[in-house]
Amino acid sequence: MSMVDVTSKPEVYREAKAKGAIKLKPETINRIKQGKIAKGDPFEVAKVAGILAAKNTSSMIPLCHPLPLTGVNIELRTLNDSKVEAEATVKTRAQTGVEMEALAAAAMALLTVWDMTKQYEKDENGQYPSTSIQDLHVVNKVKEKKE
Repeated sequence: MSMVDVTSKPEVYREAKAKGAIKLKPETINRIKQGKIAKGDPFEVAKVAGILAAKNTSSMIPLCHPLPLTGVNIELRTLNDSKVEAEATVKTRAQTGVEMEALAAAAMALLTVWDMTKQYEKDENGQYPSTSIQDLHVVNKVKEKKE
C-alpha cells in the first residue's frame, strides 16, 4: 500500500463539484424555511462544516494527498418539500485533483443538516425511518491543460 507518487506531475488548476441530498420530513423542511430549528440555522452551520471537511480530507481518507485549497464554496437549497441539496465546489492549483475534497465537503454539509434537525426527524422509538442521505456524487471536474 502506498500513496500515489505525483512528484513528476505539474501543478495545474483543478476544480471539482460534488453534490448530494438529504431526505427530511416535510415538517422539518418547513421549520428550516421558517427559521425554527432550535440549534440555529442548519444551512449556515453546514457551510462551515463542509469547508472544514474539504480542508481536512487528507486527514480522513488515509491515502489522499494533502492539497493547498484555493477555494471552497458550499451551497444548500431545498429541492422540494422533502429534500435539502448540498453542492460543494473545491478549487486548487496542485498535482492531483480535488474530487475527494468536494465529496467530503458535500457529505459533511449533509451530515450537519441531519445533526441540526435530528430532533424533528426521530419517530416515537427514537429511530429515523424517513431520513436518508442520497445520491452523493461528483457532478464534474476540471483540469487545466498544460501546454
